Amino acid sequence: MRQPHRAVLSFSLAFAIAASSAAVRAQTAVPYDELARGEAVANSQAGKRVAPPKSIGNPADDVSPEMQAIIGAPYPPHFNADPKTPAEWKELIDRRAKLAIANLPAMKAKLGVKVEQTRIAGVHCFIVTPSKMPLENRRRLLIHVHGGGYVFGPGEAALPEAIMMAGFGGFKVISVDYRMPPDFPYPAAMDDAMAVWKEVLKSHERHRLAIFGTSTGGAMTLAMVLRAKDEKLPLPAAIAPGTPWSDIDKIGDSYASNEWIDNQLVTWDGWLGRAAKLYANGTSLRNPYISPIYGDFRGFPPTILTTGTRDLFLSNTVRTHRKLRRAGVIADLNVYEGQSHAQYEANVDAPETREAFTDIAKFFDRYLKQ
Repeated sequence: MRQPHRAVLSFSLAFAIAASSAAVRAQTAVPYDELARGEAVANSQAGKRVAPPKSIGNPADDVSPEMQAIIGAPYPPHFNADPKTPAEWKELIDRRAKLAIANLPAMKAKLGVKVEQTRIAGVHCFIVTPSKMPLENRRRLLIHVHGGGYVFGPGEAALPEAIMMAGFGGFKVISVDYRMPPDFPYPAAMDDAMAVWKEVLKSHERHRLAIFGTSTGGAMTLAMVLRAKDEKLPLPAAIAPGTPWSDIDKIGDSYASNEWIDNQLVTWDGWLGRAAKLYANGTSLRNPYISPIYGDFRGFPPTILTTGTRDLFLSNTVRTHRKLRRAGVIADLNVYEGQSHAQYEANVDAPETREAFTDIAKFFDRYLKQ
């Protein structure tokens, strides 16, 4: 009768030892043998893994100096923002938008693109056109759905990724300025994106169309294909969901393993999780149009995914890749050393940025009809 009690006691003791050794290690360097013994005790039971406190320096020299600076940057000041009212959300959103918009003139000039505003199916959009467009891209068109946790990136603030794709890839891009919380929770963003998709299909052959976006935009890219399937609409010839928020809930290894390591998103328990709940507005977080990982990926178009080893959404991206492959879908996965969430598009001058968008452009070139 006492055997289960001893098992529980030894399990508790293991965690107590781990906690105690962790506190000591935080103050002084512990010899490896002692560290290994403590971790062996702490992890002697099946289930959760216990790791010692750690710090991670910048990655190896094969990462560019420009990207090294991004990887080593402090946390963003808004990572733990906790707006309580719609007014507080809007103040945070507007403050961040102004920072993004300030960089646009230089980015457009550097990459040689022009941006025009328009309305498509009643939805505010931007048309981004490169000054140099390869002949094979003249009849191709990309639809862009931006990232930002469903709350950030209103208006022009959503344009950096679309500008990079147009500039580096030589494609004409329609960027959808979809409605967002706090005024417009789910399904407003998806309704806007699908309205644009349906309108574009009236004048363009689906074999010349692709959809792309990063983070929230990656999730929306996947969800748009799911919804197009459900509505019996033509699907794009290819898609590029970058580090997609494919499970909006805190599910997946890297939500734990890369928490406090990712210096962009940092933790789901900060602004990110609060934005998830604001967007869902009471709808289940496992709704496939919100968390597309729970949808049916059979019949999806060829897909290219991009992430980094420190990305909080690394597991989201890996789970999506494996599910696509298991569904028989052509799916490429690019993983960058040391990068936190979406840092492959954080600096237009970083070689990794050109590399990432060039890879996506080549992928599109392979699967889009000329």
